[in-house]
Amino acid sequence: MLDNISYFIRRALRNMRQWPVLCSAAILTMAVALATMATFFLVVINIQGLATSWSEEVQVVAYFQYPPAGNQLAPLIRKVEAFADVKQAIYITKTEALKRFEARLGDDAGLLEGVSRDLLPASLEISLKSGSHNREGVARVVAELKKDSRFDDLRFGQEWLERFENFVDLLKFVGLVLGSFFLLAALFIVSNTIKLTLYARRDELEIMALVGATKRFIQIPFLLEGALQGLASGVCALGFLTLAYKLLLQKSLQTFWLTPVGFDPIFLNGNQQLILVLCGILLGSLGSLVSLRKFVRL
Repeated sequence: MLDNISYFIRRALRNMRQWPVLCSAAILTMAVALATMATFFLVVINIQGLATSWSEEVQVVAYFQYPPAGNQLAPLIRKVEAFADVKQAIYITKTEALKRFEARLGDDAGLLEGVSRDLLPASLEISLKSGSHNREGVARVVAELKKDSRFDDLRFGQEWLERFENFVDLLKFVGLVLGSFFLLAALFIVSNTIKLTLYARRDELEIMALVGATKRFIQIPFLLEGALQGLASGVCALGFLTLAYKLLLQKSLQTFWLTPVGFDPIFLNGNQQLILVLCGILLGSLGSLVSLRKFVRL
């Protein structure tokens, strides 16, 4: 048994050494295919993480047509905070709103000199509960607020998050299309690499069959060759992905001005890295199997 395993491994390695250019092309193509799909996956999960962080900061701001009287404010806040999706409601006076605006202007705050302190309307800043930072949660709160005629205008940041989610969906689709194309190309190259090896050894294979070698005995070295190529491609793809993450993705996300404070980019965990390598082995084995079915019937 051990002798057979040793023979299969030596035979597979010898096949790879005899066709170094084709073997390298197969490994590189599979590595590019796997790295492309893994890169899109990594980008998508990090962007989804960003979207989740941004969605947690979504607020509904309700502007008053006229500031509520002192005895009406507390009951109104209790009423709004009683909504199922509302976590907290904070009243912002006209003066506080103008101070915030001045702080945002920074060195240009002098432009507001002489402006009436009642320039900006009073408002309620309404933060949502966890799980309600989505289209449905915001819609429910807005629908309740619209029933109160004291609110003159409503503002919420859900619309741009929805557009961003659509962009993420598009990114997933593009990644799937490109990754599928590269995987098919890799499968084609691996298949033809093994096919050329089989052509070169067709006389030898016929002699082996005549002297009693079983089909499995003939097939296993070539299946092992494809698996080894796939293993090498999976390791290469993981290396490419690690470099891309450290040199490009991680720094880009950390320096992106919209990235929330404390957000840490995510890399593939151990199981996902293992799956990437196993996908390479599976891809290489399938490429070999396609060729073997034509030359050595299973």
